[in-house]
Amino acid sequence: MINLNTKDLKAGMVTATPIYSKTGQLLFPAHTALTSQQISYLEFYAIPSVLILPEDAVTKEILDGTDDTMVSFSQKVKKSREFHAFKVDYTKKTKVIEDSFNSLITSDKNYNPGVLLSQISTLYENHLTSLSVFDMLHNMRQIDDTTYAHCINVAIISRMMGKWLDFPDQDLDALTLAGILHDIGKCMIDKDILSKPTKLTDAEFDVVKKHPIMGIEVVDPYHPDDRIRSAILSHHERCDGSGYPYGKKRDEISEFARIIAIADVYDAMTASRCYRKGFCPFEVIATFEREGYEKFDAKYLLPFLTHIINTYMSNSVLLNDGTTGKIIFINQEALSRPIIQGTNGEYINLFKRPELYIQAII
Repeated sequence: MINLNTKDLKAGMVTATPIYSKTGQLLFPAHTALTSQQISYLEFYAIPSVLILPEDAVTKEILDGTDDTMVSFSQKVKKSREFHAFKVDYTKKTKVIEDSFNSLITSDKNYNPGVLLSQISTLYENHLTSLSVFDMLHNMRQIDDTTYAHCINVAIISRMMGKWLDFPDQDLDALTLAGILHDIGKCMIDKDILSKPTKLTDAEFDVVKKHPIMGIEVVDPYHPDDRIRSAILSHHERCDGSGYPYGKKRDEISEFARIIAIADVYDAMTASRCYRKGFCPFEVIATFEREGYEKFDAKYLLPFLTHIINTYMSNSVLLNDGTTGKIIFINQEALSRPIIQGTNGEYINLFKRPELYIQAII
């Protein structure tokens, strides 16, 4: 067990023992995979420290006790005709992306970036209208969580961000292509490392941290747009200098790289892993609010979070105390904590109720 100060806790850490308030109230049982909202809850109750399981001690059996918070909502999406058509098209395009990446890696001079771009453009234009983009991608990730699928997701999310930022069409295409290619270097890494269910060793993580440089080595012979090149190389850099491979800071990181970084993290957080389930969108937003403004550029992060939240207006949600209701108002001071109208007519302002949070969209 590891004793951590509450301020040092991160979403996804698993409690080793039950956590009680100073008055003896049970806050969370043992083996709770903590969310950012739960961490804020612990801070509200002035819990100084928490015993956490080491990453290599977190097993599937331990996590199996966690409820699947997206089941009912996911089932609704998956049963829709729109999703079925999207899934068929998405699967075909994932194969095209894989073949194109292989052509790049093997230095096949027949590689055509226009083919890559057309896969995303048509997928976006043909399907992402009647249902939320994020609902579609969330449910596809439960089916296909390969590097190729991740690159499609990041490309779509990045293109949406570019539209929200009023980028001209030419820049949208370049940003989309940057999203497709951002993780091509991972295709050069041993799959046993990428799919390892336990914590990577320092040596293994050092290998993973080389994938941006490996990606540049793959695409450089094709003379990519400098903005695309910078996104591949710097999408893991962070504004506070905590990223890799070079520890660049805010003004040293290109615009495209800062946008791709947000899309990349959002997709990774909402995807399920062998050691954890994907986070609810409101949990992802809470994590960005809690930790994101130092690491990511607010110029891009705030519009991203605001637009995601707006897609969930009027949606029904489940709170952690079992209350169900509908989102009726967004709190600009805390986007992850809107005002809910309960099924009994009661109005619940989550901004003023730190012990409550949205557990699922239903």
